[in-house]
Amino acid sequence: MKPSLTAVAIVLAATPAGAASLQSHDAKARPLLAQMTLAEKIGQMTQGDLGSLKDEDVEGYFLGSVLSGGDSDPGSNSFAEWRAAYERVQARTRKTRLRIPLLYGIDAVHGNNNVIGATVFPHNIGLGATRNAKLVEEAARVTAREMRATGVEWAFAPAVMVPRDERWGRAYEGFAEDPALVAELGAAAVRGFQGKSLAGRESVLACAKHFVGDGGTSFGTGLKDPATGQALADRGDTRLSETELRRIHLPGYPAAIKEGVGSIMVSYNAWNGAKASGSHRLMTEILKGELGFEGFLISDWDAIDELPGDYRAQVKASVLAGMDMFMVPQKYRLFYTTLKDLVEKGEVPMSRIDDAVLRILRVKAAMGLLDPGRPLTADRGLEASFGSRAHREVARSAVRESLVLLKNEGGVLPLKRTAKRIHVAGRGADDLGRQAGGWTITWQGRIGPSTTGTTILGAILQAVPVTTQVTYSKDGSGAAGADAAVVVVGEEPYAEMRGDRADLALAAEDQETIARVKAAGVPTAVVLLSGRPMVLGDSLSKADAFVAAWLPGSEGQGVADVLFGDWKPTGKLSYSWPRSTDQIPINVGDPKYDPLFAFGYGLSY
Repeated sequence: MKPSLTAVAIVLAATPAGAASLQSHDAKARPLLAQMTLAEKIGQMTQGDLGSLKDEDVEGYFLGSVLSGGDSDPGSNSFAEWRAAYERVQARTRKTRLRIPLLYGIDAVHGNNNVIGATVFPHNIGLGATRNAKLVEEAARVTAREMRATGVEWAFAPAVMVPRDERWGRAYEGFAEDPALVAELGAAAVRGFQGKSLAGRESVLACAKHFVGDGGTSFGTGLKDPATGQALADRGDTRLSETELRRIHLPGYPAAIKEGVGSIMVSYNAWNGAKASGSHRLMTEILKGELGFEGFLISDWDAIDELPGDYRAQVKASVLAGMDMFMVPQKYRLFYTTLKDLVEKGEVPMSRIDDAVLRILRVKAAMGLLDPGRPLTADRGLEASFGSRAHREVARSAVRESLVLLKNEGGVLPLKRTAKRIHVAGRGADDLGRQAGGWTITWQGRIGPSTTGTTILGAILQAVPVTTQVTYSKDGSGAAGADAAVVVVGEEPYAEMRGDRADLALAAEDQETIARVKAAGVPTAVVLLSGRPMVLGDSLSKADAFVAAWLPGSEGQGVADVLFGDWKPTGKLSYSWPRSTDQIPINVGDPKYDPLFAFGYGLSY
């Protein structure tokens, strides 16, 4: 299927200069490539996971990269353990003949969110509501600094997906349903991560993901719910013409490449029945050819296992299609021996291997990793900034700018500090894990005090004068007689695979809490913690004010800033808000567009 002339013109016009700055490092990368044996080259293309890694395999297989994915984190996820793990595996590279450092990658998708005590930012859905590219860039800059404090130099971020179905459990990883806004904010994040130079002491390698169409999968074509057997959206099939794929799902990539992004992760999803991880059209012809991407491509976690055939056929298909580095967490030894054998038997040409390894080496060169004498330890000078007050103030700003005021009748908000009593209710009010969501310390996230931060209840207690009493009940009881009530409800934490939901109605427990406070006759403001727009039902009518707070992260003070009017609401919806589950998916530009709240909606005081 060939694109229209218009689509090609749009892509070619966006071909950026950023890639040339990567290619300029070939003068250092090519001589090193010329010295490498086949075994050393295959090693550079191989990424193992810390949870399955035998340390001696770093030098035994000449590994080019290690990741900590999902829950494969060192020890108890403390700062000290992360730094020690990074320095331990990096030091093993000094035992290899060519002493090529590895890249250590993590899913730092809303801060250095794997590490206890790190600053945790709002997820991208909230950052999209800020419409503030400078703030997104600053958030990524802080994240990079806190990563480098532990040594880690590769973030599997930003996600430049364009989610088009709220039922998808990864919707919150996308900035918006609008391609132009995604492109603008994704580019800003790349600038923040990579800084003015990839070799900077506070810079990390960014990774735009997931190429391409992951946000457009048709519900019912993805993984099956283990409980019900129902097929959902994650890892499903994106059924679009190439023209539509380019129009909706491609724009974030030329924008990221223009900023010099050094790596791109290829998606799990299929495009019209063919998995992206095996698509020569997508990876080689469009991304490397038309878009001029000069960095390297990495597969997602065991993604090649979803290609047709046995493992040998899967490895062969993906590498020939253009994949450069392979995330093969437990299978890194099998991948290494399989690809080596494919080359030795002439089934994969050495030219394809050399192209992949050159791309990896040029990025390492751009990062300064190939410089003689480059320390392979964390910068101790950055430790003081980790989770610092200055960093948390950036996150607090991101929280308050992300909140979207959906309703405010009777002037309930802002809350008055002259109030004698404010009643706080709801299971989300005093739950840091719930307000941070998935990808926070653990892969799927968890309820409770998972890391360091301030809950919304804690922030309200800090915000009021001593003359104002703050009472709390999880179920909404005890509200009668208060001057105002704040009810904090929302979703359980979740991430990919487990976050897909066919029904987006508020949980019965949340609806009951809102109804109980309403019945007490107290002016009520509802704060919703969620990774997507939810179906509100009559809970909206029972609330005098309603705030979409998304998944704000560790700094609950940003919510209090808006509730008390220290910051007037400025957030605007980056996703259309459906009236009912039957109306999903709904996106701005649809022929029949009648949402409960339109894309761009947001009130203020």
